[in-house]
Amino acid sequence: MRHLLILGGTTEGRALAAALDGRAGLRVTSSLAGRVARPRLPAGEVRIGGFGGPDGLAAWLRAEGVDAVVDATHPFAARISGNAALAAAATGVPLLVLRRPGFAPVDGDRWLTAPSLAAAADLLPRRGERVLLTIGRQGVAAFAHVDGVHFVARSVDPPEPPLPPSFEVLLDRGPFTLEGEEALLRARGIDLLVTKDSGGAATAPKLAAARGLRLPVIVVQRPPAPDGVPVVPDVEGALRWVDQSGRPG
Repeated sequence: MRHLLILGGTTEGRALAAALDGRAGLRVTSSLAGRVARPRLPAGEVRIGGFGGPDGLAAWLRAEGVDAVVDATHPFAARISGNAALAAAATGVPLLVLRRPGFAPVDGDRWLTAPSLAAAADLLPRRGERVLLTIGRQGVAAFAHVDGVHFVARSVDPPEPPLPPSFEVLLDRGPFTLEGEEALLRARGIDLLVTKDSGGAATAPKLAAARGLRLPVIVVQRPPAPDGVPVVPDVEGALRWVDQSGRPG
């Protein structure tokens, strides 16, 4: 019995687990960080919670006899990805990064790019007065010092302090529709969208809605994948790696 660890929590991680669930000779464990109160659980065996840094993950890989790891975490989960790379190097366990492509601008988009959430916050308030944040609950604190702007933050779970002076939270979970996103932007009087370059179809309609309403968008650039680790853009590529390079099962 071979053992594959999927560092998941994403749509791609769940799809990979579902595709491998029940495969003869293969044990699949999906690990979720536990940052969402009611996560969508993947098929098969699931563990929730951190490992205790790269050393803790390396110890877990050895103890559980893991033969290969697929890092299918969020494109902005840089710490987890870095820990996975260090743990894989320490144990000699093959590692693959499954990372969906980022968003790409098209005609009509009014994008500004920022290298970080802090840099995005520095562009305010001169860029907008009513801002929709779709950056996850943990990123809201980067805007806590911004005055003169009313923020609407959409997230699955409520963000924790510190929070901006003028702020409201909208609890919701994708996938979203173009019609719904346009209605939200109009109803809240949004004049600027701030989002991460997370990619994926589930949240892309917000960009199309902003384009249709001629709203500017600040796009926070994603961190790079760890050096020297192979990267695939989709589940099909990960399945090929499992069958060939990683060869668990």
